[in-house]
Amino acid sequence: MTRRAAVVFDCDGVLVDSEPHSVASWLAVLARFGHPATAADIEACIGLGYGPTRHALARLGPLPGPGELWPHLLDALEGSYRRGLVRFADAMAALDACERSGVAVAVASASPRLRLDLTLASAGLATRFPVSVAGDEVAHAKPAPDVYLRAAELLRIDPRDCLAIEDTPIGARAGVAAGMKTVAVVRGHVERAALAATGAVVVEAITLEALGLEE
Repeated sequence: MTRRAAVVFDCDGVLVDSEPHSVASWLAVLARFGHPATAADIEACIGLGYGPTRHALARLGPLPGPGELWPHLLDALEGSYRRGLVRFADAMAALDACERSGVAVAVASASPRLRLDLTLASAGLATRFPVSVAGDEVAHAKPAPDVYLRAAELLRIDPRDCLAIEDTPIGARAGVAAGMKTVAVVRGHVERAALAATGAVVVEAITLEALGLEE
């Protein structure tokens, strides 16, 4: 694969194994309000970000408004992260390789800024990315390309010279729509065929070859 000037990582599911924390936190918060959603209902929303997820779950039962519900979820996530947030070894190796090779890095997440900052800080990654873009900082959420285009803009690098790394079809479609070469890593909760249908290059792990950084 051609070497790119920048690598833009999704956060949840790519850098860190935060999805189990998210599902558990949503379930704990929803239970407080007597909401009937199941883990499967929440897992179906992975990659959407907070607003669209809350909207989807509100169709299954009444929920407080976005502003009222959000602090409950953020608090539950913080508590869950304190019990241990795992960083994916392949993503950490990729980040290290980018830094050694002088390849710019950024994060483009569907999460709101408060959650993105919490996740990166909890994983010890807050200082590793000079550029990060959150889902509530752009006009349109993934699968629209906005977060990736904004990341490229902040990096001052043409999106066509960036590589996006994702783990969901929603996110992969966003990277492809931004004009970035997109790698979709299979993390176990999404079928390979669904990732491949986005036009992304599907890999079982993030490797130096996938990054174009063979050493």
